[in-house]
Amino acid sequence: MEGNTAWLLTSAALVLLMTPGLAFFYGGMVRSKSVLNIMMMCFGAIGLIGVLWVLYGYGLAYGDDVGGLFGWSNDLLGITGLLDFDPEADPTGGTVDVAFQAMFAIITVALIAGAIADRARFGPWLLFAGLWATLVYFPVAHWVWGDGGWIGEMGALDFAGGTAVHINSGAAALALAIVLGKRKGWPQEPMKPHNLPFVMLGAGLLWFGWFGFNAGSAYAADGVAGVAFVNTVTATCAAMLGWLLVERVRDGKPTSLGAASGIVAGLVAITPSCAFVDTWGALAIGFLAGLICPLAVALKYKLGYDDALDVVGIHFVGGWIGTVSLGFLSTARVVPDGVDALFYGGGAGQIWPQVAGALGVSVYSFVAALVIGLVIKKTIGFRVDEDVEIAGIDEAEHAEVGYEFGFGRGGRSGGSSIAAASKKLEESTA
Repeated sequence: MEGNTAWLLTSAALVLLMTPGLAFFYGGMVRSKSVLNIMMMCFGAIGLIGVLWVLYGYGLAYGDDVGGLFGWSNDLLGITGLLDFDPEADPTGGTVDVAFQAMFAIITVALIAGAIADRARFGPWLLFAGLWATLVYFPVAHWVWGDGGWIGEMGALDFAGGTAVHINSGAAALALAIVLGKRKGWPQEPMKPHNLPFVMLGAGLLWFGWFGFNAGSAYAADGVAGVAFVNTVTATCAAMLGWLLVERVRDGKPTSLGAASGIVAGLVAITPSCAFVDTWGALAIGFLAGLICPLAVALKYKLGYDDALDVVGIHFVGGWIGTVSLGFLSTARVVPDGVDALFYGGGAGQIWPQVAGALGVSVYSFVAALVIGLVIKKTIGFRVDEDVEIAGIDEAEHAEVGYEFGFGRGGRSGGSSIAAASKKLEESTA
């Protein structure tokens, strides 16, 4: 028991590391004038969601079932009901699960930020994050993992968060990208990543932390955790190779950004299935994600939505790949409560629960995010002014810049840039 507790606590720490890793991944992908803002959006999610989870989020997700839609238990408000326990009979007292699942809530919200990089105000972002977590993530976590949640009761499989985390955040990201609109100049102007080493570092930290995400979801230091761990490695490697293959055929050269993106796509796709499939299934899921996700990312140029950092193409589409694949590739030989799906002689019965669960979360998250985003946009405003976007959002929102090239004091050495951008904008419209 103590070993399992230690593993879960370690996994919680690993999953927390994923959000700073995401900050580096996103930070390198944006232009230099926006790096601090996108990283702050990720760190802001840690602070806000970490508090809301303890206050009431855990209760909404894992409290007593209310109609299959959300949980509620008075003794889980502030998790006070979990603080009185017998260390001999129950070494964790339930608080370890609170810590572990808190990190899932945090990273899910932080993922959404990538879709609206370069143009979102920090304060309204935090307001959106709190409302969306309360109205969407906490209940959806109950749908998927809580006792009595309708998706779990339907028989849908989601080992570590393909539906609850990635499809959920990807659908919300698409909605916010629509609400905030395109960045100024996109797609005519190239908006290349300003720091590819940051992107590679972020991908590496995400990969490292993801072992806690997937293998930690076994809730024990046992063979199931081992299967999840190995499948996470296998699928991610296959996805990276698949993405690089697409780039080589389509663009002529494999890129570091493609390698990093392929890593994340593979991690996303294997998340729901990491302990429900064998090695061949993991290879297939990862390679499929590596082939499909880069094509899905390119759709934003055809369809006209500005998903700045490819949250939709990687997390939404990758989440769907991993979730639906369980209807074909899951096998009962790996875990006791596993299911033999279509390719393992179990028939097509697992396909519908996987599709229905993914579809339900997609629609609910998209609509809720769209409504919340529009309300914020129409009331306090969500997007920065045009001159701020031209000059760089970091200085206006945080009174700092990511890189100091002059001899000014503190983070305000570039203080005239917004004024200069305003003047340039006025001249161009005169």
